[in-house]
Amino acid sequence: MTGPTLYGIPNCDTVKRSRAWLEDRGVAHSFHDFKKNGVPAERMDEWIARLGWEALLNRQGTTWRKLDDAAKAAVVDAASARAAMLSHASLIRRPIVEWPNGDITIGFTHDAFKQHTRE
Repeated sequence: MTGPTLYGIPNCDTVKRSRAWLEDRGVAHSFHDFKKNGVPAERMDEWIARLGWEALLNRQGTTWRKLDDAAKAAVVDAASARAAMLSHASLIRRPIVEWPNGDITIGFTHDAFKQHTRE
């Protein structure tokens, strides 16, 4: 069985906690760095289809706050959110985790990770 794949940015505190949690428990996983490897457009389409663009878009972060009002106002649907997130990887809530059973989760909680790793 292949381990989970985490997508995110390595200096993000939540990504760091997620990776440390998995490593501390010996859970093999892979990491896709948005900064080095870009945001995979085909995965973005899957995430939007399964999770919804509203769940993926991080409106709480610095990147969103730094966008001008016109750019913020232009994000009104899945297509516009997709374009914004592909242009600015930091607009994506993180980490996105693709679990071996096919589940996809956003963010980190001990309970969700325990459920998916059967700790």
